[in-house]
Amino acid sequence: MASPFSGALQLTDLDDFIGPSQDCIKPMKIEKKLGKGTAKIQIEDDGTYFQVNQDGGSQKLEKAKISLNDCLACSGCITSAESVLITQQSHEELYKTAEPSHQKLVVISVSPQSRASLAARFQLTPLDTAKKLTAFFKNRGVHYVFDTTFSRNFSLLESQREFVQRFRRSTESKQALPMLASACPGWICYAEKTHGSFIIPYISTVKSPQQVMGSLIKDHFAQQQHLTPDKIYHVTVMPCYDKKLEASRPDFFNQEYQTRDVDCVITTGEILRLLEQEEVSLSDVDPAPLDAEFSCVSAEELLGHQGGGSGGYLEHIFRYAAQELFGIRVDGITYKPLKNKDFQEVTLEKDGTVLLHFALAYGFRNIQNLVQKLKRGKSPYHYVEVMACPSGCLNGGGQIKAEAIAAKDLLQQVEELYEMVRTVVPETSPEIKELYEQWLKGEDSKEAGKILHTQYRAVEKMSSGFNIKW
Repeated sequence: MASPFSGALQLTDLDDFIGPSQDCIKPMKIEKKLGKGTAKIQIEDDGTYFQVNQDGGSQKLEKAKISLNDCLACSGCITSAESVLITQQSHEELYKTAEPSHQKLVVISVSPQSRASLAARFQLTPLDTAKKLTAFFKNRGVHYVFDTTFSRNFSLLESQREFVQRFRRSTESKQALPMLASACPGWICYAEKTHGSFIIPYISTVKSPQQVMGSLIKDHFAQQQHLTPDKIYHVTVMPCYDKKLEASRPDFFNQEYQTRDVDCVITTGEILRLLEQEEVSLSDVDPAPLDAEFSCVSAEELLGHQGGGSGGYLEHIFRYAAQELFGIRVDGITYKPLKNKDFQEVTLEKDGTVLLHFALAYGFRNIQNLVQKLKRGKSPYHYVEVMACPSGCLNGGGQIKAEAIAAKDLLQQVEELYEMVRTVVPETSPEIKELYEQWLKGEDSKEAGKILHTQYRAVEKMSSGFNIKW
């Protein structure tokens, strides 16, 4: 019998893994009967639990299960979702829902980072990979396959505008700067649980591309299909296990229709294992035309964004802010590495005065240093692109791991493939502007704020007797 969990759900040496703790254990509920006195819990060698009463009788107990919501609500540890048993975040759940009997429209949104990782594994171009993935999924009951590059346009545009608004207000009030990127759920989880109310005002409120895509599919696309949101099953393919946690946040749950914006998240590595289980090589799959809507300008072209494999937030905001705030057009951006390649700075100067000071901070070593600078009031930055994984999203914990070659060589291949596609500037795209009018009813409307923004909150610490040091 197949396991209900993805095969990759086990503790490994992941880049996006911070530190496990016994505090995340969810207690079992025992129904105590009057007059029976105290009871003991007995654990057998096979892991089963029994309640042993004083009269010698025993009762088998159901094993405690930890859901994604339990993990998000717990302040005891910060882990990637790979350390959590997730019954609804697996390809088995996808296949079950794709069966005709479920009568749901199944949509898969593929991240460009995952596509690049699969392209490197099977020695394909990004376009060929996209076409073959589309064919593979559609042969298994999926109706549409989209590209999250499209939704990232909105995330970038909103981040640009939010930064400019914060920068202008910072000259008049104590508006929190630097603005910190919010697209990485591993970083967000760490911030909420470790630094809470101190760090939250600095974090951008713009949704990640995954969650913008979720809003797009369950709102605008659902209306186009004349369906309610609960009649669409939305799956994303992501380079990061923490995206499973992000999709499970209560903020992204529609109470009216009892459905999530993203129903299931599958990592790149899980897609590879799915192919291997079915004994399918992606190279041998006959390609299918791409679904151009919400994906690319045509069925024969993919689009991307400049500025690196984590979405290009720093570069897009930097260029936009330079033009909008100071009337300076920036053609080329020069990065200044600091102590390591995962902490770099970018500055805009005029007549010897620094106008903008941006940075990127990847990996928790750099993130912790950044937070300490903020707490000491020593941070010189206006904006920081923060990502939990060293080298960013292309090196996410859910990406395909190196086998025959060194990890750094594989990462270089993935980076080259990622950068092969033609880049687009979202603020000059007619398609994006048109959808703003159709879907968001104008970029400054309340509807845009509802769909493209979210909120974060501090998670209070809980005391526990299970504290262990690692």
